[in-house]
Amino acid sequence: MYLPNPLARRLFLARHGLATAPTGPAKGEDLAALIGRIGFVQVDSINTVERAHHMILFSRAQSYKPAALKPLLERDRLLWEHWTHDASILPVAVFPYWRHRFARDALRLHDNWRKWFREGYEAQFDTILQRIADTGPLTSSEVGEGEARGKGGWWDWHPSKTALEWLWRTGKLAITRRDGFQKVYDLTERVIPAPVLQQEISFEDKVEWACNTALDRLGFASLAELQAYWNAVPKAAVAAWCKAAVARGELAEVMVEGANAAPCPAFARPDVLHQAATIPEATPRLRVLSPFDPALRDRARAEHLFGFYYRIEVFVPEAKRRWGYYVFPVLEGDRLVGRLDAKAFKQEGALRVKAFWPEAGVKMTKLRLGKLDGELHRLARFAGCDRVEYLPGWQREFLAP
Repeated sequence: MYLPNPLARRLFLARHGLATAPTGPAKGEDLAALIGRIGFVQVDSINTVERAHHMILFSRAQSYKPAALKPLLERDRLLWEHWTHDASILPVAVFPYWRHRFARDALRLHDNWRKWFREGYEAQFDTILQRIADTGPLTSSEVGEGEARGKGGWWDWHPSKTALEWLWRTGKLAITRRDGFQKVYDLTERVIPAPVLQQEISFEDKVEWACNTALDRLGFASLAELQAYWNAVPKAAVAAWCKAAVARGELAEVMVEGANAAPCPAFARPDVLHQAATIPEATPRLRVLSPFDPALRDRARAEHLFGFYYRIEVFVPEAKRRWGYYVFPVLEGDRLVGRLDAKAFKQEGALRVKAFWPEAGVKMTKLRLGKLDGELHRLARFAGCDRVEYLPGWQREFLAP
């Protein structure tokens, strides 16, 4: 079976909530359902315009307000925060499937962390757990009072901070809330609702869940993409599931046409062509995406589907950056048409646009410039600014990777 690139893009964007206009309700159960639909929302500390998790949700529902997320995490417990490929917000229903990750990470991190971090953090496990049990939730700064702090990055955490992170990564603790952006930890049984906490999942059910839900959100996927989506079960188990599902006629092998490259093999539902063909064409709306948008998390997949090469340059020395510190991909319809360097100066009420680079073959017509301006004004309001300022020379030419 052959899946043409336009249909592949249409299906993929629809599954990620980016094919329709970003309208509709974005709070309460509607917001929780949106996050469930796209699977997870990555949390990131960089606040150039707005934090990544807020921008991801705003790009799909422009009535979204950041204040709508907090009660779902901290009061209603419909969502929780843990590690996917990075720190992410997930539906709380995912928690039972994460127990295997807790056990796996306890073994994997044991070897690595003992090499990376200062000695002594393992001795803090019981002390920290007992302190939180007795006195309530704590932050890393509170739990590490009196300890010498390193001047480096995460590799130089003090022992209690390291222990706290370990206990979170391995499921003994959970994030009960954030104060500002600082994580506040509590015992997992005081954060995760009891019916979810008590749910037991067999390994076979984990494999079924991981593969089916990943495929539902990707539309089509290679073996590696299926396994990496949740990173929930071993690659061998995913391969066995795919083989059995193909034999039962529940899965088909397809070739997915690339934007500028040869087709790649993937798995999909047998009716994938019908599914893709019946999805309306993507809205012509233009929208600014977070660099950590779930649709772009797999950079190789984005490059194959859209011909869009993207690497974040936060950790690249300034003199070596091609585009900028934190540059936003720009989606129009079913094409990634450019990248934007902008920053919100909230105290001054201005969203300042430093640069926009169109992709190859994208002409900045009067219509497209108007759509970009409209989206930037919406983004400015979302970021708490009342105006957009275009800096001199902001319109750039295509810059090849």
